[in-house]
Amino acid sequence: MPAVSKAQQKAAGAALSAKRGETKKKDLKGASKSMEKSMTEKELKDLASTKHKGKPEHRPS
Repeated sequence: MPAVSKAQQKAAGAALSAKRGETKKKDLKGASKSMEKSMTEKELKDLASTKHKGKPEHRPS
């Protein structure tokens, strides 16, 4: 499942870092906090590793 925006990709990267223990879970905010709880490490890795060329900064509404 590829990320649809750069913001989503960054949030997934932060959540993945916390899930791996590289950063503290208490430092997570917003979407990354819920992503860390609800997604597996593989799902987060897939989102975070999406190519970001041509992606909008935020998801269009």
